[in-house]
Amino acid sequence: MDGNSPPAAVWCVVLLCAALSSSAAFLEPYDLLYDTAVRAFYSSDYGGVVRYMEAALSSHREVRRTKVRCRLRCQDQHPFEETFSDLRFFDAVLRRAACMDKCIEEKLGAQSVHKVSEDVVQDFNRRIPYNYLQLAYQKLNQPDKAAAAAHTYFQANPEHVEMGQDLEQYKDLQGVQEDHFVDREARPHQRSFTAAVRLYDKGDYEAALGLFEEALVEYYKADVECRALCQGPQRFEGHDHLRYRYSLHELVSDHFTQVLHCEHECVRDLATRPGRLSPMENYLPLHYDYLQFAYFKVDRLEEALQCALTYLLFHDGEEFMTDNVDYFREVLGHDGKPREEAAWYLRRHRQELELLLIGSKVMGVDFTEGNYWSSTGGREDSHRIPSGTDGWMEYVPISEKKNITVVAPQQLKEGGPLLYDNVQLVQNSVALNGTQRVLLDHVISEDECADLRYLAHAVTMAGDGYRGRMSPHTPNEKFEGATVLKTLQYGFEGRVPMRNARLFYDTSERARRIIESYFMLNSTLHFSYTHLVCRTAITGQQDHRNDLSHPIHADNCLLDPDANECWKEPPAYTYRDYSALLYLNGDFEGGEFIFTEMDAKTVTASVKPRCGRMVGFSSGGENPHGVKAVTRGQRCAVALWFTLDPLFRELERLQADEVIQALDTQSVWGQGLNINPKDEL
Repeated sequence: MDGNSPPAAVWCVVLLCAALSSSAAFLEPYDLLYDTAVRAFYSSDYGGVVRYMEAALSSHREVRRTKVRCRLRCQDQHPFEETFSDLRFFDAVLRRAACMDKCIEEKLGAQSVHKVSEDVVQDFNRRIPYNYLQLAYQKLNQPDKAAAAAHTYFQANPEHVEMGQDLEQYKDLQGVQEDHFVDREARPHQRSFTAAVRLYDKGDYEAALGLFEEALVEYYKADVECRALCQGPQRFEGHDHLRYRYSLHELVSDHFTQVLHCEHECVRDLATRPGRLSPMENYLPLHYDYLQFAYFKVDRLEEALQCALTYLLFHDGEEFMTDNVDYFREVLGHDGKPREEAAWYLRRHRQELELLLIGSKVMGVDFTEGNYWSSTGGREDSHRIPSGTDGWMEYVPISEKKNITVVAPQQLKEGGPLLYDNVQLVQNSVALNGTQRVLLDHVISEDECADLRYLAHAVTMAGDGYRGRMSPHTPNEKFEGATVLKTLQYGFEGRVPMRNARLFYDTSERARRIIESYFMLNSTLHFSYTHLVCRTAITGQQDHRNDLSHPIHADNCLLDPDANECWKEPPAYTYRDYSALLYLNGDFEGGEFIFTEMDAKTVTASVKPRCGRMVGFSSGGENPHGVKAVTRGQRCAVALWFTLDPLFRELERLQADEVIQALDTQSVWGQGLNINPKDEL
């Protein structure tokens, strides 16, 4: 919420009045219910937390169901006629729009009431409500429900070490049974597939067949729902909405291309488990791979041949499956056909791709086809069914990715001079159990720490650097920050001593030079982002915390613990090469900086902050890291990110350089310096 937005309480009143004025029968907006539940949590009204949070989750599900149901119904009621013309086309479009508005508002009320902020959407996607629920159920002495809520949350947030530990403790509580650990948000197609694989691995092929077939039915149903949800509002990246002057067909083309891209990506969405970034490898084709072998094991060769031919639709000419098809044909004495639903699905997928490539050229937006199932991952060649033999070779599908070792892109060096007399090397990469890591002490003095803490208390603002969100990583801590340029501006205005503002600038430069020298970089290290940041434990919200102050992540790629991979793609800051944190104090509880393995669970090193201590490391997937919960007091630090690419130098830093130069030459402060902090990962 930006600085011009009204307080949350005002929004609650407005939304509540709107909902009540429409009709008591209409569905309450889930963001209003969610906000009420969070307020109840911080008031220790745990019964209210359960009541309103469960209602919010129910409302969220109903909004989704209603949109899917209405969009599909209106498509059926107003189809595009075979005798096509512009007027017929737009006639159907207008009638569908009217139909959907009427259908949705009959159930939900005015759709404007149900427009939800991006932050709330992300909270529900990350299953944050279940974290509140498990704590509330715990307080209400309902451990079975707490276990279910904790398990549901953990499925989408496997990097939360403390939640994993809490789940182990739940298992030992009286009244908690194994079947209480259920994923309340489990997707039916994934749940059936996982259960089928377990039965398959046990050799229970007959039972596995039923679940694999059920998983396929649920998959195609989920695909229809996913595509229907894509028909909502789209973001017109790179365009000023207020001056959007495209012609009719350009506008329709732009919107249609974005909707089509969303629908095309349902392949990836349906294959991605909660909290993961990458889809399960070869997901949909694997259904038919399992089925062809399971049908063989129960002597149903007609179905086995059909599923094998279906698999080849995705992987034409694949050797091991081609051998299986030849064997089935030989035994049966005739050929078969692949399943029509898969053939139709693939035809549509390829047609969409053609349209997307055309649309990308028309609108000038780059489009690259995703790697949906081009890999044959799932079975090793040595496990194929050997054609022409009198026996079958047993094999177990490999459904998980192999571990991938991440290596920094450049030649790794360390141990260069520290440049400043007082700086002390505490631990190198070996001692920190990793690669391109260093821990240093006495980077700045006690007096300098005190001056920077004073500066932080005077200059930092809640939500600065986090798009205005006061608690971006955990609701149990307040985050405040300030940039170098902002502190210099405050110094010029006389709101803080210019000496302190200049100290922040000089300290960050000292940190940059140390990192550049210690890691023996061959090219200049530039500032990518510099942030004076404090995180404060919120009093009364520290009991039974199981979250982290900052979840496990990597600075220049999207960490995928399940695949042991880090995807170097947006929205990650892919241009960042090195990172550093210079601590200003240690008089607080918790807040240890931790390195982990790529599983985001196994801690490899832990650093206790204190004045003048700095940890530096390369920013890639070789160094996943996070911050343990700050449970009392305030933790302040200078956070720095660097890049070797001068094209990605921090704009504010360049402006700050000009300010310093002007001050050094007794020039007058220039006007028009805008502060535009970036979100901190």
